[in-house]
This record gives sequence, structure tokens and C-alpha cells, in this order.
Amino acid sequence: MKRLAVYCGSASPADPRYVALAREVGGDLAARGIGVVYGGGRLGLMGAVAAGALEAGGEVIGVIPRALAEAEVANPDCTQLTIVETMHERKQAFADLSDGFLTLPGGVGTMDELWEAVSWAQLGYHAKPVGLLNAFGFYDQLLAFQRHMIEVGFIRRAHGGIILAEHALDVLLARMAAHVPHQPIIQMSAKDL
Repeated sequence: MKRLAVYCGSASPADPRYVALAREVGGDLAARGIGVVYGGGRLGLMGAVAAGALEAGGEVIGVIPRALAEAEVANPDCTQLTIVETMHERKQAFADLSDGFLTLPGGVGTMDELWEAVSWAQLGYHAKPVGLLNAFGFYDQLLAFQRHMIEVGFIRRAHGGIILAEHALDVLLARMAAHVPHQPIIQMSAKDL
């Protein structure tokens, strides 16, 4: 994996562990020679990931919609900062520029990015690993809900393993590097759907 799209919050929660984690992840990715592709912001966990990677000499590619760039939240320190017009273009750039997706704690935007990466993998629009860093148990309830969707039948068992979730970054990155793509919907017969 040469580059990972890193999804995380633009907020800075009161608990300082989250910002510290993001900075550490950025630095760790850079130390491994993995470039960061992210939302291009300078605030919250997004800014911390970028700062950690840049401080460690890593590549940081920011992709930000024009409206957010004009609101002065763009990070001018990025190795490369691309301004796009829409969120759809932003997410397409994440997919085009990265070899996988790494999700840290975040809010609504982070969930949108994560579930789109999962949906696109399920459909067959990409075959890249989708990692979820469940630091501090932040995503325990989301993973429980995913299991519920599988049990009820809204997620096919064949696609239940798309999200690779781990508490430790080292273990998660190893699983992502060893990722074997599943059979996507576009390759399934009607009887399997």
C-alpha cells in the first residue's frame, strides 16, 4: 500500500486521546512510507493526521471542496492540495488516489465516507481494503449494528468481512496488506442475490 485514504473527524473532541491518536497514525503511516490522502482540512483529527505525517516527512495529499477551502479550513501545508467542486468529486479522488481506506473516529462525514467505501467494494467498484481503527472501542456499537444487518439479511454473509476492524493500527495495517477481495455483486448470479 503506497497511499491510504484516511477518513476521520474534522472536530476536536474534549477527550485529547482522539487528536493524539490521529497525529500518531499520521506519523506511523509516514514512517512506513505510506502516503496520506485525506480531506484537506487543518482542523480536528484531519489536521492532526496531516500534521503527524508531515512532521515525519510523509506525503500528504489533501482533497477539499471549494466551499470549505474558501471558508479558510484548507491545510496549506499539504504536499499537494487539490480543490474540487463537490463532495462526490472529493470521494472519487480518495478512491482514485489511494490503495485502501483507513477510518479513524469521526462523525457524519466520516460515516458517509466509510459506508461509501464499503458500498463500492460490495458492488465491485473497487477491490481495495476498507480498514476501521476501533480505537478506544469507539466503533463497538457500529460493528454490532453491522452484525445485526448481516443476521437480518441486509448485508450478504459474503460481504460481511469487507470492513476490517481492529483496535491496534499495526494489526489493522497487516490485515489490510493481506486483503483478498471478496466476490462483488456485479460478479454474482441472480440466484446469489
